Amino acid sequence: MSLADELRQLLGNEVVADDADTLAENSGDKWFAHQDPDVVVFAQSNAQVSSLLRFASERKIAVTARGAGYGYVGGCVPARGGVALSLARMNRIKEINFADAVAIVEPGVITGQLQAKVREQKLFYPPDPSSLHDCSIGGNIATNAGGPRCLKYGVTRHYVIGLEVVLANGAILRTGGRVHKNKTGFDLIGLFVGSEGMLGVVTEITLRLLPLPPARATLSASFATMAVSAATVQNIFASGFLPSSLEIADHFTLDAARHDSGASHVPAGNAHLLVDLDGQEETVRAEMNKLRDLVANRNPTALEIATIETDCEQLWALRRQFSNSLRATGLTKLNQDIVVPRSRLVDLIEFAERLSARSGFPIACFGHAGDGNIHVNIMADRYNREASVREKVERALDELFAQVLAWGGVITGEHGIGLAKKRWWPEATSDVSRELHHALKRTLDPNNILNPGKFLD
Repeated sequence: MSLADELRQLLGNEVVADDADTLAENSGDKWFAHQDPDVVVFAQSNAQVSSLLRFASERKIAVTARGAGYGYVGGCVPARGGVALSLARMNRIKEINFADAVAIVEPGVITGQLQAKVREQKLFYPPDPSSLHDCSIGGNIATNAGGPRCLKYGVTRHYVIGLEVVLANGAILRTGGRVHKNKTGFDLIGLFVGSEGMLGVVTEITLRLLPLPPARATLSASFATMAVSAATVQNIFASGFLPSSLEIADHFTLDAARHDSGASHVPAGNAHLLVDLDGQEETVRAEMNKLRDLVANRNPTALEIATIETDCEQLWALRRQFSNSLRATGLTKLNQDIVVPRSRLVDLIEFAERLSARSGFPIACFGHAGDGNIHVNIMADRYNREASVREKVERALDELFAQVLAWGGVITGEHGIGLAKKRWWPEATSDVSRELHHALKRTLDPNNILNPGKFLD
């Protein structure tokens, strides 16, 4: 009997598939690597997940959980074959409670849909990855996803107050709950958020919500150089502002947007700054007036203010299109979500320019200037066709990551390690840290069935 037939007997015909098209559709994410699983299970309940993992643990069969497949590092590629466990059908918003300020959701819920639903009740779920209209909450949990609003509001981990997790042996763990403070034992929630599906499979999430800020304003400014733009970032903080978002983009990114018919209007200049403020209407209006004056004194090549939600979103449309604009160049976009100390922003941009000159690859830099999480995109021609190009990219990444680590930065702030950064995992961690990771893995998944083939192998 085939594995698929065994799983049909165990779980039901309607949730198991092994046709070629379904296997291919569940073989990868937005990174270039793919590996067909042997079978796909479309779980619809925690009971099905529990039965599957109990079976897989006994048989030592690999199980790689996946959400919407919008990761950037090959995190949900079933590298050892086996079972691709899709959680896309577990997509119910079970509860939104204004009084308790919580939402209880399944992992397949799309992030942007949750944000829209809580907004209808004057509540606010701040984490906003750029793929929010496509990515799932479960995937956000796996990578501890962030987004532009991390500066003021923090990342996914800061909003997870309860989890239901199916462990590798099929046991169902419930930790945390609907209270906003909890110190009952170890922080098990923090253990699973960001674990990239290697310690358990999340089947229900309780999220902390905030009151919806009644007002918002956006400032868009361009400058002649990235150095001036980065210096303006420091001026903003030195003046006591805490924007909800503070984004930066370099000339290559802007030029790509100018050539992309899908991009919105791109202001003149070689560097772009996008700043969001939110809060009470009177406060936002007063702060934006001061912020506009501060930025105007830096001699911007363009400056625009929006104070109505729809107008703010029009200014943000350019930022949200950057990734697509870079892909529209026809080059392979290799997105590195590195983080450096904020004081190193100018150093990073200058280093990227030198690295581009040495390697011959265009490098586009944009991202979250407020917290030092800059997306450094190596743009490579013939990357998927020529091994020599891939080797050259690897050498460029060696240089980039070595410099970032030397500055006290990290090699990933949002996307995770997955397959894409597996090679640099030892350099980015200490011997003690790696052994602790392995000890936790051995304890929770002794047969190494959960997302094997990634950085812990």
